[in-house]
Amino acid sequence: MTTDIITQKVIGCAIEVHKQLGPGLLESSYENCLMYELQQMGIEAVNQVEFPITYKNIEINAGYRLDILIPDELVIELKAVDKLAPIHSAQLITYLKLSGIKTGLLINFNVTKLVNGIKRISV
Repeated sequence: MTTDIITQKVIGCAIEVHKQLGPGLLESSYENCLMYELQQMGIEAVNQVEFPITYKNIEINAGYRLDILIPDELVIELKAVDKLAPIHSAQLITYLKLSGIKTGLLINFNVTKLVNGIKRISV
């Protein structure tokens, strides 16, 4: 599958989760339900992926975790906040650069209509 098709399927899964749960829950609830939906679609994804950083050619485990990773294709950063802030986009951009993955989705489930909480970012 191409990145565009995977991205569309992930967004469809996220919309399904949001339809079922609505806004107002913890991020971890949406993450677990989205993982279920992705598995049902046959999309290989892993959640809470430990993400070390490389600093001056040294790999450092600094406690970062990617919310959901579709290996070699897509980083998915989930939020359950009142409003996405520029720092949320910056965080995803940093994850993309460090991982070498070109495309990411920033999904905020704490909105009345999920399409208003989705941002696709490419580097």
